[in-house]
Amino acid sequence: MTDDQEANRRFYEDVIGLPLVATWTEREELAGVERAYSHALYGLADGSALAFFQFADPRDQAEFRTDINTTPLRHIAFKVDADTQQAIRERIHAAGLQEANPHVLDHGFCVSLYVTDPNGLILEFAVDHPDVERIDAEQRATAHTDLARWLAGDHTSNNRWR
Repeated sequence: MTDDQEANRRFYEDVIGLPLVATWTEREELAGVERAYSHALYGLADGSALAFFQFADPRDQAEFRTDINTTPLRHIAFKVDADTQQAIRERIHAAGLQEANPHVLDHGFCVSLYVTDPNGLILEFAVDHPDVERIDAEQRATAHTDLARWLAGDHTSNNRWR
């Protein structure tokens, strides 16, 4: 849900760089009531999309809104290259979007730029470590063992890249 499709479009298309690929404007019965809404989709490189809805009637908007417990651990992550990450940082700065709270964290296995969208969603733009193939192979080989160890109470870190 978004309260402002145009502010959302400016952020996702103009600042982040995801193209608006479709806007569907609908009238249909939802929960027993005919409602008008827009459904805007922003294209991702793999052909999938992020979708945002806005209802014409503020009462419908309020009915379908969901509160998000804002925490840095609830976010959407995107894999990007270093040039794309830097370009996003520069566009956020140029747009004067301090409220987006752009900040970078080095996780060892990747370096991530975090930003907050106009709806309160946190987005992560992650650049993989140069040795990502070896790291991925190691993590895939031990994923089940690592999870079992964690569930058994051994909470030591297995991040050797930090």
